[in-house]
Amino acid sequence: MNRKADFSKGLLPAIIQDFYTGKVLMQGYMNEEAFNKTITEGKVTFYSRSKERLWTKGETSDNFLVYKNHAIDCDSDAILLKAIPQGPTCHTGDDTCWEEKNIGKVQFINQLAEIIKDRKNNPTDASYTTSLFKKGINKIAQKVGEEAVELVIEAKDDNKDLFLGEAADLLFHYLILLEAKDYTLDEVLEVLIKRHQAK
Repeated sequence: MNRKADFSKGLLPAIIQDFYTGKVLMQGYMNEEAFNKTITEGKVTFYSRSKERLWTKGETSDNFLVYKNHAIDCDSDAILLKAIPQGPTCHTGDDTCWEEKNIGKVQFINQLAEIIKDRKNNPTDASYTTSLFKKGINKIAQKVGEEAVELVIEAKDDNKDLFLGEAADLLFHYLILLEAKDYTLDEVLEVLIKRHQAK
């Protein structure tokens, strides 16, 4: 998508969404200078209507919003920016300006699944994921089994770091297995949704 923001219409609303959680954090306004500064410096910057100047979120609190990417809407008069918050976003101390908790980084699973798909479709010799796809479905399934056993073993102890590490390994290899089978996590979730609705 190559849409460009049309700043001839004046200040444009800029909606900030957490890069990992997908939660809407806040909304401000940008002129072209604020938009360009955000992209070049990597910290979300607005045009403050009250201060009548550029204002980088976090310039006094250090609760910056680290810019990751953006999209322009279909009328070129609104901006969606994805960012990583470095603390509470709202000046009140809340996670968002709507008093919502910003929890649940499950959005990253979709990003990771896209990376895995890319490693399958555009293999590189340096990629561990590519090497698994080259070894075939039996090796991938075996790795999922191995990681599941390692997670069960760690579950018997009380080492949080080791347990979470094995849990991450299992989830990663499970996503590789789904891609190898040409299935998506959404299809798995649909099964769970149907089961839940049937109760």
